[in-house]
Amino acid sequence: MSLFQKIYQSKKTKARLGIIKTPHGEIETPAFIPVGTNASVKSLSPEELSQLEVQIFFANTYHLLLRPGPEVIQKAGGLHQFCGWKGPIITDSGGFQVFSLGQPHFRPKNQDELFGGKLVKIQDNGVLFRSPIDGKEIFLGPQESITIQHQLGADLIIAFDDCLPYPISKEKARLSLERTHRWAEISLRTHQKLNQQQKTPQFLYGVVQGSYFKNLREQSAKFIASLDFDGIAIGGVSVGEPKEKMRQVVDWIIPHLPSSKPRHLLGVGQIDDIFDFVERGIDTFDCVIPTRLARMGKFLAKKVAKPLDITKKRYKTDFSPLQKDCRCYTCRHFSRAYLHHLFKSKELLGYRLLTIHNLYFFTQLMKQIRQAIKENCLEELRHEYLKI
Repeated sequence: MSLFQKIYQSKKTKARLGIIKTPHGEIETPAFIPVGTNASVKSLSPEELSQLEVQIFFANTYHLLLRPGPEVIQKAGGLHQFCGWKGPIITDSGGFQVFSLGQPHFRPKNQDELFGGKLVKIQDNGVLFRSPIDGKEIFLGPQESITIQHQLGADLIIAFDDCLPYPISKEKARLSLERTHRWAEISLRTHQKLNQQQKTPQFLYGVVQGSYFKNLREQSAKFIASLDFDGIAIGGVSVGEPKEKMRQVVDWIIPHLPSSKPRHLLGVGQIDDIFDFVERGIDTFDCVIPTRLARMGKFLAKKVAKPLDITKKRYKTDFSPLQKDCRCYTCRHFSRAYLHHLFKSKELLGYRLLTIHNLYFFTQLMKQIRQAIKENCLEELRHEYLKI
């Protein structure tokens, strides 16, 4: 079963239309993938996600390993049965969470139980870390990550990789890349063996790394493209670097990737980034932006430089909808004043209503991007959404 079908190539840019075909449905690309860390897109039900035209969501291997555990989910019949979502699901490898655990802002109470003051110890064969929940010591390597993702039963899964912070020395980036490539080969072998033992196929993405060094990124792109992965993910971006460096990295990588496979950009989801990377040939994105912003009281709108904050005093007597031309449930039924009241009162409904709006904003944006690619008018749509 071929995972990806390219159906149209833009005449003006590298943007393309495609379909990702999975056992649980098709995904029209370019597509934005909301994050559902614990097999739940925060505050919304699977039915509501479907009504918002969400095609797929992103679950987190690391967090599901910690709680409830892959054995529980496998016993339930896999993620789809466990959480009641009928559409496609993608899981990450746990590599990014390992990266996050190694950063200075993670400082648990019991410093004595850490590895050199951190929650994680990266080794050549994998990663040793302590659970931030109960302090239990856990090992996660490429074989373990892929085995867990098969237990979870996601349609699309990702090879275990070593994600680096920005900035980093070239020598550290080179050693990390060698590790990522070794883990990629182990991930692929493990996946192929497990796939032969199950009725429903899963599809594996390899991950391109190499930090912000052109020769390392090109080397990684060529190496990952040479292996029998079903798709290609680009990792190690959106880790604190300037936006122009993100774009530069993707420009280095894209020429070395096969056009027959889907391309996923990990952890990117700002509106200007989506336009820029769609034009560069990226097919899918995942990011916490729409749901996290909603929980912070921030909502998305066209032609604004930054998300707007519903908790601001000026919205207290503003009885207009969040966005006048938006047809989501929130904008059709509630005013800014009511949403302001909900957040000031710490009512949970406020989080839900802003999440509905922000996700609808993204799904409609991607639908319009797909149409604009077909009509070769992506730049005009960019001007409609961004304050340029």
